[in-house]
Amino acid sequence: MQNTVARPVQGLHHFAWRCRDAEETRQFYEDLLGLPLVHVIKKDHVPSTGEFCPYVHIFFRMRDGSCIAFFDLGDGVAALPSPNTPGWVNHIALRVASREDLHAMKARLEQHGVEVVGVTDHDGYIESIYFFDPNGFRLELTVEVAAPEAVQGFAAEAHAQLGRWTEEKRRAPAGSRGRA
Repeated sequence: MQNTVARPVQGLHHFAWRCRDAEETRQFYEDLLGLPLVHVIKKDHVPSTGEFCPYVHIFFRMRDGSCIAFFDLGDGVAALPSPNTPGWVNHIALRVASREDLHAMKARLEQHGVEVVGVTDHDGYIESIYFFDPNGFRLELTVEVAAPEAVQGFAAEAHAQLGRWTEEKRRAPAGSRGRA
């Protein structure tokens, strides 16, 4: 087998998740969050597997060109949370331009009856708010607040920190790590 070189990933095209209702999801992402609906795919068969499963696949574009997308399978069911993962773990974080934008979006969401957690400071690196969409999908809006030199320092230390975590896990007795 020939050894090939990894090609650079250019960025996120889309992240896809299941939704229970495409129009309800459109209202949330387009009307509330301001992400325009840019594409809809309606099929009866899944192109990658060939299986019969009527669906609509909807795409909302962010300013950087990437998308968040959803599948409505027509059965009114949202994705279920993972039984082995705390509810705060699985989420997608979307970037805003400034602290002012973060606070403005928090106020907008709350004005529309969305429960928001935060503003949360993550060790001086980012500040975030958290909330759920109509499908129970956890979203984070975040802004990087660290100075560029601090971000470079975080990157320089990242491998060493991960190595310490890996060693700590290796040494811990089986089952000794609880879920918070």
